[in-house]
Amino acid sequence: MNTRAWIVFLDESGVSLLPQVRRTYAPRGRTPLLRHRLNWKRASMAGALGYHSTDPERGARLCFHLKPGSYDTTALIEVLEQMKAFYRGEQVVLVWDGLSARWSRAMRAWVTEQDWLTLERLPAYAPELNSVELLWSSLKKRELANLAGDHLADVADATEQGIHRINHNPQLPWSFLAHTGLTIHPTHPPNLRKDQ
Repeated sequence: MNTRAWIVFLDESGVSLLPQVRRTYAPRGRTPLLRHRLNWKRASMAGALGYHSTDPERGARLCFHLKPGSYDTTALIEVLEQMKAFYRGEQVVLVWDGLSARWSRAMRAWVTEQDWLTLERLPAYAPELNSVELLWSSLKKRELANLAGDHLADVADATEQGIHRINHNPQLPWSFLAHTGLTIHPTHPPNLRKDQ
């Protein structure tokens, strides 16, 4: 593994026009009502949280993609093409789970042509190791909570606001990583000081 690469966690999640029902405050005796059209239209979002393997001062990077419908191999390759432009000239170690579209023959063929990208697979049934899962949780508990939009554009706008909130808080992406229990930066041996 390249020791000067960006370690990037990638995951997808779905959103729909059905509201993410969450508890909220209301005046006593006035139960809040969510009115929506029972519309089942769905969109999918892909998020990639990157952490530099040797230089935490470079900050965390968030790359985000939203599309109607769901992701297949072709759509995931489009996401990776955007990541390539986002990390232009940098080496990336991409960490993701075993979803079949990610390990298809077409995906493997595309990846073999990429000199900037190395893939690492998360253990099966271990979403708690992916920091992007906490990003989804943050969005769904804040911007998407109790949102009863009429159009997918309403969901997209709220999601974009959440992405801006996370991008403008430099500690939040690091807290997502800390919550997984994983570390990116090697600790210095006790006999070495950082300035050596």
